Amino acid sequence: MLNKYARAFFTRVLTPFAAFLLRRGVSPDAVTLVGTAGVVAGALAFYPRGQFFWGTVVITLFVFSDLVDGNMARQMGRSSRWGAFLDSTLDRVADGAVFGGLALWYAGDGDNLTLCAVTLFCLASGQVVSYTKARGEAIGLPVDVNGLVERSERLVITLVLCGLSGFHRTFGVPGIQYLLPVALWVVAAGSFVTLIQRVVTVRREAAEADAASPPAGREQRSGV
Repeated sequence: MLNKYARAFFTRVLTPFAAFLLRRGVSPDAVTLVGTAGVVAGALAFYPRGQFFWGTVVITLFVFSDLVDGNMARQMGRSSRWGAFLDSTLDRVADGAVFGGLALWYAGDGDNLTLCAVTLFCLASGQVVSYTKARGEAIGLPVDVNGLVERSERLVITLVLCGLSGFHRTFGVPGIQYLLPVALWVVAAGSFVTLIQRVVTVRREAAEADAASPPAGREQRSGV
């Protein structure tokens, strides 16, 4: 839901900025690279030190590049397979940095191995959720399901509650320091449900495809 409506809203808002960058000769790939570098730097420079508020501010500024680069490509009329591959690959890098930075905090000064484990589960499950859709589509299945918690929801829940939790550490606002743990548990549970939804969908679609056109032999499993 967030992916559908939020993207439509921010696409309209960011269209003038995307047009401005194009007039200045900036390429969509450059925006993708700079945006990912900004997210990674913000996450790994601030989160492991417990600076959740400023880290979230920096990450949020750069995370919108994910919408700007696509907008630029559409305005140019040159959407490409390479651009889609680069964008998707660097999204995984950015997500890994966000949850990796939080895991480093809980493994260090945050001193909470349970939440460190939950954060690592969020990191791993998010990558696997994306992989299930990509792998299903690679073998010719539509994977016609979005799931409970997609990447947009994972980022919004984590960044918003992490930023609010940072008010406690940065400005001394009481009563909100527990928002980040709540966010991580919610994202972990939602990612698990989404993974199950996609696996069940792929299993059903594969059975239907095999029944309609039985395969000549079992496909070799990839170790990649």
